[in-house]
Amino acid sequence: MKTCLLDTNVLIRFLVGDNRAQQKEAAAWFRQAQQGARRIMVTPLVVAEASFVLESFYQKKRGEVAEKLELFVSQRWLRVPERRALMGMWPWYSRGMHFVDGFLLSLARLHGMPLLTFDKKLKNKTS
Repeated sequence: MKTCLLDTNVLIRFLVGDNRAQQKEAAAWFRQAQQGARRIMVTPLVVAEASFVLESFYQKKRGEVAEKLELFVSQRWLRVPERRALMGMWPWYSRGMHFVDGFLLSLARLHGMPLLTFDKKLKNKTS
């Protein structure tokens, strides 16, 4: 069985529900994945774009965005590269850190790697 790569627009339609037909189709694909009939991969880049779209276009609060995306990413029927780093970043993101900064900080801590940055606030969190 081939793995399908999820596009951000599918995730947005599923979470927001502003297009009922597409939301239902996305939900059906996700049910298939839950039942083992389909494999779906969602990349950190898609999750990052979804956070941006939800905050900017849909005017969702950061805490709500974090809650929804964390729950989605945690689903074991999804294939998620760097899932542990994504799961570790939500507390920082919820408190106002940019998505990419939170992801990099989580990834650096997870792998015990230094983070090369000129951002003093971020640098202080890595030491």
